[in-house]
Amino acid sequence: MSIEQTLRDRSENKCELCSATDNLTVYEVPPVAEPNSDKSVLLCAHCSAQINQTDSDYDTNHWRCLNDSMWSQVPAVQVMAYRMLKRLDSEGWAQDLLDMMYMDDDVKQWADSAAGDAPEAEDPTLDVNGAHLQAGDNVVLVKDLVVKGANFTAKRGTAVRGISLSSNPLHIEGRVNGTRIVIIAAYTKKM
Repeated sequence: MSIEQTLRDRSENKCELCSATDNLTVYEVPPVAEPNSDKSVLLCAHCSAQINQTDSDYDTNHWRCLNDSMWSQVPAVQVMAYRMLKRLDSEGWAQDLLDMMYMDDDVKQWADSAAGDAPEAEDPTLDVNGAHLQAGDNVVLVKDLVVKGANFTAKRGTAVRGISLSSNPLHIEGRVNGTRIVIIAAYTKKM
């Protein structure tokens, strides 16, 4: 049986990311040493075009479909959902999905191994004392912060648990009063 036919049977002739049924093609999830159905997904033309584009002008509303596909039992689908959510992590909903997503260690390594998605050597994110901050760390605010658009002030001493790093090493993200906000890393102290 061909790879395409295997994928069509597995996906019931639907895009494995958004469930569209038109213009389906096989997409090999890099890195691929030898093509096979375990390292490939079946995608619609829209998903394929968005995945292959080099700029960051994504149809963000289209990718809300990852809310369902990220729970797939197929590792290749999990990897593609993770990679697209990482590209969209500036969107609050995408970061929330990333925070909820679970993958086995080997699948997570595969997801992080793509040339464009591998962590780059960049400036570290530092707190007020120069301590390196990492995703999942807990911090305390060292300054009162007015949260624009949310009508509250995050008070000095407020704990922010399980922070996320952003693409800008000067900023972190976390939840304060149930609202996900961007915080200047220099206004925090690692706990």
